Amino acid sequence: MSPPRCPWCGDDPLYVAYHDHEWGRPERDDRKLFEMLILEGAQAGLSWITILRKREGYREAFHGFDPAKVAAMSEDDVERLMGNPAIVRNRLKLRSAIRNAKVFLQMQRQHGSFADWLWAHVDGQPILRRYDDSRVPASNELSDLISKALQKAGMNFVGSTVIYAYLQACGAVNDHLSDCFLHPDQAG
Repeated sequence: MSPPRCPWCGDDPLYVAYHDHEWGRPERDDRKLFEMLILEGAQAGLSWITILRKREGYREAFHGFDPAKVAAMSEDDVERLMGNPAIVRNRLKLRSAIRNAKVFLQMQRQHGSFADWLWAHVDGQPILRRYDDSRVPASNELSDLISKALQKAGMNFVGSTVIYAYLQACGAVNDHLSDCFLHPDQAG
């Protein structure tokens, strides 16, 4: 029998693996944070499982999520990627990834690392929530604040809902339901 999980992951093995090994775990590696930022932006308006199924295609298309290499991509690269069925072929989202990579690099230079900037918003520690059902919010004051800061810095596809999902994915906010085996209250 499998342990109790957050119901959103269902029983799809890819979704279960993502839930069990990534989602909600504190991430401080800039390349991984960049990957999740690009993937969350790509997911806007789509289901997360769609993006998970295309993740390897994104890794290949975006140079292993090396922000410097993505920032150097051109409009010719966008045109080439528009023909790539391994990713979501949305011109605005592809251009956004390149634009966001440039801003990401600027933020690294300004703050030492993107992780330092991001984690400063939660005093370096994940915010632990305790929800008993699946009525987890889609955004909150923290995601509003971070979204506005990223937009002011020049990023796009970083609305408050996208950023809340990003904070969950990167573990800055732990929204595993209280009865999920990964919620800290269940440990021990």
